[in-house]
Amino acid sequence: MNQKNNEKFIAFITTIAGLGLIVENFLMGWEYWVPVTTLIGVVMIWIVNTTDRLDRDMRQVFYITVAALMVFYHGIHKSSLFDIALTVCLVMTTYSLFDRIYMMNILLAEYFAILFNHLINIPGGQQVVFDRQNVSRLLLHVAIVLFIYFTCTRSINDRVDEAEEMKIRDERVKANDASMEDFLSNISHEFRTPINVISGMSDLLIKKGAGSEAAAIKKAGIRLAYQVEDIQDYTECKRQKVFPEEDNYMCTSLINDVVTGFRQSDNARDLELVVDLNPQTPAMLRGDIKKLHKIFRHLLDNAIKFTRVGGVYVKMYSEPADYGVNLCIEMTDTGKGMSRQAIHAIKEGMYQANRKRNRSSGGIGLGLFIVHGFAHRMGGFVKIESENGVGTTVRVTIPQKVVDPKPCLALTDSFDGCILFHVRPDKYKVPRLRDFHRSMAANLATGIKVPLYPAETVYEVERLKTKLNASHVFMGQEEYEENKGYFEELAKEDIVVAVSANQGFKLPEGSRVMLLPKPLYAYPIIKILNEGRSATDMDGNESAERPVFKDVKALIVDDEPMNLVVATSLFNDYEMIIDTAGSGKEAIQKYRDNDYDIVFMDHMMPEMDGVEAMKKIKAVAVDTHKEAVVVALTANAVSGAREMFINEGFDGFIAKPINIADFERVVQRVLPEANVRGGNRA
Repeated sequence: MNQKNNEKFIAFITTIAGLGLIVENFLMGWEYWVPVTTLIGVVMIWIVNTTDRLDRDMRQVFYITVAALMVFYHGIHKSSLFDIALTVCLVMTTYSLFDRIYMMNILLAEYFAILFNHLINIPGGQQVVFDRQNVSRLLLHVAIVLFIYFTCTRSINDRVDEAEEMKIRDERVKANDASMEDFLSNISHEFRTPINVISGMSDLLIKKGAGSEAAAIKKAGIRLAYQVEDIQDYTECKRQKVFPEEDNYMCTSLINDVVTGFRQSDNARDLELVVDLNPQTPAMLRGDIKKLHKIFRHLLDNAIKFTRVGGVYVKMYSEPADYGVNLCIEMTDTGKGMSRQAIHAIKEGMYQANRKRNRSSGGIGLGLFIVHGFAHRMGGFVKIESENGVGTTVRVTIPQKVVDPKPCLALTDSFDGCILFHVRPDKYKVPRLRDFHRSMAANLATGIKVPLYPAETVYEVERLKTKLNASHVFMGQEEYEENKGYFEELAKEDIVVAVSANQGFKLPEGSRVMLLPKPLYAYPIIKILNEGRSATDMDGNESAERPVFKDVKALIVDDEPMNLVVATSLFNDYEMIIDTAGSGKEAIQKYRDNDYDIVFMDHMMPEMDGVEAMKKIKAVAVDTHKEAVVVALTANAVSGAREMFINEGFDGFIAKPINIADFERVVQRVLPEANVRGGNRA
């Protein structure tokens, strides 16, 4: 029984005793004012219990005070000489639940005080005859009270000692957990530097034409980098040390990254990805884009990992709220499903569907726990619905601020037509895939307010084309190959015919049919509807024009020579003029002797760390009337690191291994516009 329940139980017993005292008071003809006082005391006990205005210790003092007064009033009457022992034993036993020795001492002292009062025969009281029988009874009562007292105090001491031992064990377990989490965090931090070298050097080999071996090394490096990030994220979620960061981001780019990730995944089972982006989602939101990327990655990885046949349905939409919108992400698969116990285990920590050595699914089992941790820290929630053998749906809802409320996808005002969606329903091995495609098409048509008509056969396509004056026909690769001649002829008319096909699929030479890479989703469809046959860049990368930092003089500071090689190679691709320094002291001297537009500073360096070196470079800049721009380039990528470095005085933060998108965004933001050509400024 916990302390709050103990209080309620003791208040209940005290109430029963108080009512009994009131009844006895009337039967024995005792003082008339006592019943009212007793009733007030009982009522006050419940007020104190329910309002919690006093702290726990003060409440307990109030309870024992009321009980002691009731015991004293009952026992002080001569008729209660042989009842008082029973009353005191009852109160001792009850109040021992509070685990307070002083209460037992008070009640024992009160018992002997009342007994002494009876023994000295206060004038006016009822005389007691102390014959052999009464003396024997009193001695027995005293023995019983002492027995109950010593039993209660021993039980209290045992419980207190056990609680103290439990507290020590809990603290030891927490300390061990914290030590292990610190170890994992430090390990992941130390791994980032060699991973950065592996990734960078493999890029260098690929540029030199090393072939598939270098690509395999890079792929392994990326996988290792993700797993190191997962360990770091897991420890931060476990210790509740996740600190959200806010940036503006485009919803279409977020979904495009999901599509790109699926295309780059090992899809040996030929799973399908159906992407349903609501066109009415605001074009630009503000939130933690990095954590959203990771949430999508973990959800998609888990869906693919545990799905043997069928596919994955990704749905993203927004719901208006006072603070902006709730960004809603749903990931549904046709995989093996999960049990209730497994869903509960996800919230507690690490979960793997199969822990055997010969398990068929990879990964280290941290993904869904990280999703839970990130979502909750960003003010959102996660809901998992699953059925064994049917599949799993994970819904993540996260509050986001709205920067640009315009729809993320919209048709031009000049569009005037209707769309045919040609899909054979019998081609799907898993019926749910058909439902996924229908939902995606229906939601897209509703979002852009354009009529869309399903056509399951070529006959239906021909009939609807004539009847509705259709302007566009979208279909899958199987439908096109089954009636290639018909659709090639159809594309020669004013109708735009588009085929969603697997990578490597080739159209006949001179074909006017448009080719869309799988998976088919809203962005390329809208692009074709707006631009017709002149539409290009169906992957959604046209807005991601690569910037150029031509003739920008950059100083890279790192005590690890291979990191300098990697960073130099990467930054040279942006036409920067690169210089390097192997320590903080060397960097300060070079900055004093030369002009640099930007300095990339490592954090952990011997003799002088990056923070101290940055501050001294800033001081040199003030003395020499320069404007220093210093960006932290470090493997210290714990949650909240960016804020820490910015607060120290850095102008930007880039984590190792270097992410190209992060590098471009940070450099575009910190450099003057004159030093940047192309790209989009963040």
